[in-house]
Amino acid sequence: MEGASAVPEKPLEDPELRLLFEGVYRQYGFDFRDYAGASLRRRVLGVVDTENVGSISRLRERVLHDPECFERLLSRLTVHVTSMFRDPSFYVAFREQVVPLLRTYPFVRIWHAGCSSGEEVYSMAILLEEEGLYKRCRLYATDLSETVLKRAKAGVFPLAPMREYTENYQRAGGKRAFSDYYTARYQQVLFRPALQENLVFAQHNLVTDSAFNDFNVVLCRNVMIYFNQALQRRVHELLHASLVRLGVLGLGRRESLRFTSHEASYQVVDASEQLYRRVL
Repeated sequence: MEGASAVPEKPLEDPELRLLFEGVYRQYGFDFRDYAGASLRRRVLGVVDTENVGSISRLRERVLHDPECFERLLSRLTVHVTSMFRDPSFYVAFREQVVPLLRTYPFVRIWHAGCSSGEEVYSMAILLEEEGLYKRCRLYATDLSETVLKRAKAGVFPLAPMREYTENYQRAGGKRAFSDYYTARYQQVLFRPALQENLVFAQHNLVTDSAFNDFNVVLCRNVMIYFNQALQRRVHELLHASLVRLGVLGLGRRESLRFTSHEASYQVVDASEQLYRRVL
């Protein structure tokens, strides 16, 4: 269980928590004020423990005066749960229903919003390579955390989960031996440099930053489940503004367009895999 702490739980309107996030926003520009409160509090209390400061108020003081402490807090506040070909059926649906649409474009721009350490970005690069599309695609991978972006850009991952990733790849409709795409060495794997040629990694804050390009595909999977409704609405506005007309939006299984202001702007491509096409 994450974040066990001697500091007692407090109500959602905890003033210490509000002051911490207000200070972080003013000092560093990262806005956590509209994230889901309960899960965020657990992570903050975990940092209180690891920093050995005793209270959220003391953590706030340290964070505002110590950028390295802020980086440690940021790494705990941003959730990085990912894997190669995560949810294999999503990639099957993407191959079967989205790839034919992408073949009609001379050049394809894809945005992975909240890419974490990059496993799902490399998965998409492999899929596009196998479908003969990679050379005319540009994949923009963004995340709030500069630390995980550095790992993603390096293309180096632990060897241990590769068996699981190989099974995911096969279930996702992979057409080759998964090991063809990486070199294993010293308990790590390095993905082929050719897979990085059309990848662009950049820091981007879904909460405060604006649209930065027009995309044919936007993938924002399993990110908004950590946001409250107000922040989800704000992010949906950003995603809609980032998609070209007839562009494809991919969400996570626990996320939905239902009851959002843009529900009527999309046509369902695959309801079970949360794939949509912008029509308005």
